[in-house]
Amino acid sequence: MTDKSDLWVFGYGSLMWSPGFDYVEKRVARLDGFQRRFALWSWHYRGTRERPGLVLGLDWAPGAACTGIAFRVPRQHDRATRAYLQDRELVSYAYFETIQSVALIGADGTETRAEALCYILDRAHPQYAGAMAMDEQARIIAGASGLSGPNAEYLTNTCAHLTELALPDPDLAALDAQVSTLPRANG
Repeated sequence: MTDKSDLWVFGYGSLMWSPGFDYVEKRVARLDGFQRRFALWSWHYRGTRERPGLVLGLDWAPGAACTGIAFRVPRQHDRATRAYLQDRELVSYAYFETIQSVALIGADGTETRAEALCYILDRAHPQYAGAMAMDEQARIIAGASGLSGPNAEYLTNTCAHLTELALPDPDLAALDAQVSTLPRANG
């Protein structure tokens, strides 16, 4: 049974397979009105100032929806989990920490609503790259590499993990296919 005072955390990227915090339940979840996008410049982990890469963020997109994983954190771990996530997600403050309503999707397809902690792109932040054409994203991702390795590796790993979780993302898969045809930066 879910305690209404427990914290739900919505993951749409690496948080889905590497949350880094303790939880008591995880569920497939959908956040309406937002899209998982390569819309954030990476000047450190997947690129450099001279040749920035792109990383994922939740970007406002009316009519769209992002399917990810929601983690339920017991009330007594709320503060520690939020502190961990703020250290992880708010390094450059390119995201807003916000509570959004998500649909928790049961194994039988039934949906219940929950309020979940989400990290949404700040469109006014200098690292916000906005929505760009797929060929431009592919060129940037193929050519960038940072402290955490090649940007293309980040995309490919994300697609592989989404497939493992049975949450394929056709847009990211198409982007990955396009990047695979381009010369890649070395890590």
